[in-house]
Amino acid sequence: MTRALAPLVIALLAMWLGGCSSSPASSFYRLKPDATLTTMGAAAPLNVVVNPVTIPALVDRPQIVASLPGNEVRPEEFQRWAEPLKGNIQRTIAGDLAALLGTEHVTVYEAVSSGFPTWRVRVDIMQFDSVPGKAATIDAQWTIWPPGKATPIVGHTLAQEPAQAQAYDALVAAHDRALGSVSRDIAAAILKNLSR
Repeated sequence: MTRALAPLVIALLAMWLGGCSSSPASSFYRLKPDATLTTMGAAAPLNVVVNPVTIPALVDRPQIVASLPGNEVRPEEFQRWAEPLKGNIQRTIAGDLAALLGTEHVTVYEAVSSGFPTWRVRVDIMQFDSVPGKAATIDAQWTIWPPGKATPIVGHTLAQEPAQAQAYDALVAAHDRALGSVSRDIAAAILKNLSR
């Protein structure tokens, strides 16, 4: 009886293994500083520390969460972030601010040793929408603590950038540009308050 079942078990195992190998491969993405950003003025002698970023629980996962018509969302199992989204956003904003402020002294770590005054930035992402083939939307509240001042600077940026194509890499690039808009508003607030 067991000899009669052996070919059947082997055939089922081969079909199962064949099915596993034909599943789609995952694609991994990361955000990066917006390459189109340029310095907004003369480089200022300052340090900037970008504190940890908060994001909605809905998108705090490895999968890119696609926003669909109505109220539907779908985590895309095979379209994933290469690293935790919070840290990736934090480093992207730091890179954007370095370009916009014309300084190398922008970091995500507290230890800064240049001797310049330190500005601290916090960003709370209220909305991080990804609509494949259409647009990326970021709604961010941000707070800046100038050195030696008790009163923080509070601001808000709502940025929507079109996706240039249907592919997910175009959607991620749209998020890069939207984060660039958030960073541009933060940099403008820092520069405005530097002159005071």
